[in-house]
Order: sequence, then C-alpha cells, then structure tokens
Amino acid sequence: MISALYMDAVITPNRSLSERGFVVLISIITLANVASAAVFVAMGAHWVPIFLGIDLAAVIVAFLISYRQARNVERVQVSPHQVVVTYETPKWSRIVWESPTAFTRVNVERDAEDGQVVALRLALSGRETPVAVALSPRERAEFARALEDAIWRARRGG
Repeated sequence: MISALYMDAVITPNRSLSERGFVVLISIITLANVASAAVFVAMGAHWVPIFLGIDLAAVIVAFLISYRQARNVERVQVSPHQVVVTYETPKWSRIVWESPTAFTRVNVERDAEDGQVVALRLALSGRETPVAVALSPRERAEFARALEDAIWRARRGG
C-alpha cells in the first residue's frame, strides 16, 4: 500500500437528481401516462397503455442503471514513489495505472476555442490513461492543477 500520500482523491460521477426527485419525476410520468392511457382506451386504442407501461419501465431502468454507476469511484493516489489510479465499485477494486512518480507526466488536452480542459491523462513512456473523466471541464482543470502540484511536491519530498 502507498504511504505518505500527497494526494488521495476520490472521484465520483455527479448525479443531479436526488432520490426524492426521482420519486417525484416517476410520479409525474406515471400520472401523465395514466391520463394518456385513459384517453386512448376511451378512443378504442387498447394497446397504447401497454406501450406507455413499457415506456415507464424503460425510464425507471435507465435511472436505476445511472444510480448504480454513481457508486463507482476512481481513486488517484500520489506518493513519493508511485502514482496509482484505481477503479472501485461496491464489489471490487481494480488498479488500472501504476507508475513511478519521478517519471509520470500529466497531459492536459484543451479545447481550441474556449480553452476548457477536455481530457486529462497520466503518461509514462508512451503509455497513457485517462483520469477524472467524470468531472466537468472546470473541475477537471482544477483537478489537473492539484494533481500536477501533488506530483511536484512528491518528487521533492515535501
């Protein structure tokens, strides 16, 4: 395990809809589908409520998948000896990058028009791995500065 960490960042995907918001949204969709189904059944279109139910089930499944992915995290650790990137879920953990701190570079790719950080990668001897993919461009720029600072301090031992 890594000792004397200069950075131990845990990056989680942002989900802007809370569980309460999810319940409210599903309730509104359900009410709209029931009202629509009543109109279609009154017109004699008896198959429409089935498709509206499938539509509601698809929305629920999509949100459940999104909430499950929100539990996945990316951990970036910087020590004097190595930089480690790990992907973690509630069930498993997998190291996807290990490199000596002294030779690890931070590559920042910016948009040509507005200068936003579109990609952030760790690089070593022709190998690269993306980091902080779940962050917004502004957050990714802040993370890039913090990561570069952590690597710089780790190389100098303080």
